[in-house]
Amino acid sequence: MAPPASSVAPISRRPFRAYAAWMVAALVLAAAAYLPALADPFVFDDGPAIVDNRSIRAAATAFAPPVNTTASGRPVLNASLALSYALGGAGPAGFRGLNLLIHLAGALTLWGVLRRTLRGRDAEFAAATAASLWLLQPLQTESVTYIVQRAESLMGLLYLFTLYACIRGLEGTRRARGGWFGASVAACLLGMGTKEVMVSAPVLVLLWDRTFRAGSLGAAWRARWPVYLGYAATWLWLAVLVLSTHGRAGTAGTESGVGFGTYWLTQPGAILRYLRLALWPHPLVFDYGTEWVNRPLAALPGVLAVAAAAFGVAVAAWRRTAGWRALGYAGGWFFAILAPTSLVPGNRQTAAEHRMYLALIPVLALLVLAIVRLLGRRRALAIALALPAFAVLTAARNRDYRSVLALWRDTVAKQPGNPHARVDLGNALAADPVNAAAAAAEYEGAIRLAPDLPQAHNDLANLWARIPGRLDDAIAESRRTLRLAPTLAEAHNNLANALNSAGRPSEAAAEYEAALRLKPDYAIAHFNLAITLLNFPGRMDEAIAHAETAVRLDPSMSAARELLADLRAQERKGLR
Repeated sequence: MAPPASSVAPISRRPFRAYAAWMVAALVLAAAAYLPALADPFVFDDGPAIVDNRSIRAAATAFAPPVNTTASGRPVLNASLALSYALGGAGPAGFRGLNLLIHLAGALTLWGVLRRTLRGRDAEFAAATAASLWLLQPLQTESVTYIVQRAESLMGLLYLFTLYACIRGLEGTRRARGGWFGASVAACLLGMGTKEVMVSAPVLVLLWDRTFRAGSLGAAWRARWPVYLGYAATWLWLAVLVLSTHGRAGTAGTESGVGFGTYWLTQPGAILRYLRLALWPHPLVFDYGTEWVNRPLAALPGVLAVAAAAFGVAVAAWRRTAGWRALGYAGGWFFAILAPTSLVPGNRQTAAEHRMYLALIPVLALLVLAIVRLLGRRRALAIALALPAFAVLTAARNRDYRSVLALWRDTVAKQPGNPHARVDLGNALAADPVNAAAAAAEYEGAIRLAPDLPQAHNDLANLWARIPGRLDDAIAESRRTLRLAPTLAEAHNNLANALNSAGRPSEAAAEYEAALRLKPDYAIAHFNLAITLLNFPGRMDEAIAHAETAVRLDPSMSAARELLADLRAQERKGLR
């Protein structure tokens, strides 16, 4: 971000009107790039977080997200999903439409922040250009088109508004300051309930004040300490929410099973990849999976490069020259946004494109300032070509979301060593019986890459159970799954289904009961057990109870409703 002036310069209204038209044009380009994807299907974690998430279907439960989903420990995110459901129903278009509106609002808020941060003759041009490029950069598609990654875009909007409202409070009259500062703290609180990356917002707001207004941390604190205490108080809510997720169901933190050193070795390479994609967004990959570093020395160049950059940022931030301080703030923003996902170990993805949603801002801002300096009057031509090009690339990337099968085929083609992606491609193929052989090949490929991956064995077992002559294979594969993951309720249910098909109802009933001990609200297992119990004389009451539970847990399960009606009719006739 550009060097600040020694005093706050007034913002001219003439450039504002001209660049407001510029921003409107950028918003139209973004809408054109994203609107064709509105009705594309739900994908990946959209299933448990949206499709199967009953809490978003009623206002009373909107702030109570289910466990083991992307929305876990993020009540504001869950409430926003409930809003989409209330306004647009269960289809993907309403959810994705609100995602797009959040992204557009984020770009306008970013424009407001940049035009109050950048100074100099070309500041208005640089602010509008950087905000427009950020809006249209294809790297952003994962945070917009992949619906559940609203976690990133909504948090991003609240993060930017926290800073914007604080800046307006700094600039405003004595009468207006309280309102702006109050809105800023409120946005910070909501952001903490949206995604954990918001943790750095209070620090970056204070550093903005120190870098661009107050001149020192002490001066900023003395002038506005009640506001900064308000920001700090929002960390308490974040701490409670983080603890409530128990390491995001064992996928993050100390419960992930991944050591800090092992994970940290992966992050320099991930950060360098992010920087490359920020400048050249190809290829874009939906799921990178885990990319462990087997030879620590191989990571040394990346470690040194990132360490040198971080050291340079720290030195620049504490220089007395305004320009160096601004450069240090830009670098600090980049590293602070990436810090939570770069420092806290995870066992599912060592890199993900949505993590660059906010971290992309300083990269593009510095790029635009370099273009302004190097190209002079030719800068307008360069930007006039770049913006439509980004819009075209974003539209092309969005076409990969046109079907679940297309998305996973694209992912596996670009990341063939990711066993999780191969499992998901297998699931997409298995939806059509014609593709059963291809689906089996993907599951088996995933097992070769990761022999201990329970989901690959479980889904392969589920596939074998549907193919004539492969029932014994289904039972054997289910048992392999349970040796790897004995607490996986779905594997117990799949094994029970196969045992039922093999004419072994007593063993099947025991497996359904095991599934329900692990997952008492497992509606389909209650339904399956109800049917199985009909094989045993004198267990009609139990069958009715399980059918009732299945209907209560999932009122949309028509088969369970029909079974319950039939069982009650038999009960009335005395057929027990």
